Amino acid sequence: MKILVMHATAGAGHQKAAEAIYNALKKYTGHEVVCADVLDKTSPAFKDLYRKSYFFMVAKVPWLWQISFGFLDWNIAQPLMYMGRRVYNGLNTRQLRDFLIKEQFDWIISTHFMPIEVVSALKKSDKIKSRLIACVTDFDVHHIWMGSGVDYYAVATEWTKRKIVRMGVHANKVFITGIPTDEKFSQVKNRSELKRKLGIEDGKFTALIATGSFGIGPIEEIIKAVPGTQFVVVCGHGEKLFKTLTEKKYPNARVFGLVNNMDEMMAVSDVMVTKPGGLSISEALVVGLPMIFFSAIPGQETNNIKVLNSFGIGAGPATVPQIVRLLNEFQKSPEKLAAAKERINAMARRNSVKEIVELIR
Repeated sequence: MKILVMHATAGAGHQKAAEAIYNALKKYTGHEVVCADVLDKTSPAFKDLYRKSYFFMVAKVPWLWQISFGFLDWNIAQPLMYMGRRVYNGLNTRQLRDFLIKEQFDWIISTHFMPIEVVSALKKSDKIKSRLIACVTDFDVHHIWMGSGVDYYAVATEWTKRKIVRMGVHANKVFITGIPTDEKFSQVKNRSELKRKLGIEDGKFTALIATGSFGIGPIEEIIKAVPGTQFVVVCGHGEKLFKTLTEKKYPNARVFGLVNNMDEMMAVSDVMVTKPGGLSISEALVVGLPMIFFSAIPGQETNNIKVLNSFGIGAGPATVPQIVRLLNEFQKSPEKLAAAKERINAMARRNSVKEIVELIR
C-alpha cells in the first residue's frame, strides 16, 4: 500500500508527530511511505505568509488569535467556516490537490488540520479514494479538525473522544491512541551517564525549561528567581534568547538552542517548565516528567491545560512567582514529586505510534 503522512511546519508539534508516525510505519510495515509538509505543496509566497502570520498572532497579538480560535469553534459559525475554508484552500492548495490526485495514496494520515478539508473535498468529488486518518495533536479538539472524508480520528484521551463525539462524529470512528511521540521517549536511559554527556551536575534537582519552537516566555526571570535549582534551557528557534542566556552565563543554567535529543533533556530532569503544546506534553507524559505550564497560547494551549488539570496533571498557567513556589515545593517534597509522577504514569500512552499504525488495515 501507498501511505502519505502529512503535517504543516506551523509550530514544531505537527511535524514531530508526523515524523514519529512515519518512522513507525517504516519500522513495522512494508508499505511505501511518504512524509510531506503540506506547505511545500503550496506557493512559496503562501507558505511564507502562513508561517509568519501564525507566529505573529501567537507571539505578538495573542488576543487576536484567541478571538479567531474561539469564533471558529462556535457551532453557529460552522457553515461560514466551511465555506471560508473551501474558498481559502481552493485558492492556495492547487499543487497539493494535483499531487494527491496523481499519487492516489491508499491511506493519508494528517497531523495538521489543513489537509483534512482538502482530502475530504477530493473524496467527495470522487477524485481520490484514499482513506483518511486525522491525528489530533492537542488534548482538546477544535471544529477545524472535522472533515466529511475522515475515516478515523486518533485522539489523546477519553475526554477528547467524548468531546469529538458530541461534535457529531460516530464513536466507532474515534480511537484513543494518545498523541504520537517518537519511540525514543519511552526508552529507559541511564540518567547519570546522560548528565555527564550533557554537562549537567548529578545529584542536583534539575528543571527543564522548554520554550516551544518560538523561544517564548519569562525565562531569565525564572532562572534568577530560583538559584538553588539547576536549569536545562532549550530555546528552540529563539536565537535571541539563546544568545542572551549564553552571554550572561548564569551559573545555574545549561543553555541549548534547537535540539534533536529532547528525550535526553527530559530524562535528566526532575520537572519541566513548559509551554503546553500537545507534543511537548505527550513526550513528558511518556517520560513520566511532572509539568508546570507557562506562557500558554490562548485557545489550543490553554485548553490543553484545562484537560490535563482535569486528570490532576500539570500546574498552571503559572506566573513567575507561582513557578518559583512550585519548583521549591517539588524540590523539598519527594512525596509531592512521586505523586505527580504516579498520576502521569496512569495517563501516559507509550505505544501511541503502534496503535495508529494498527488502524491501517
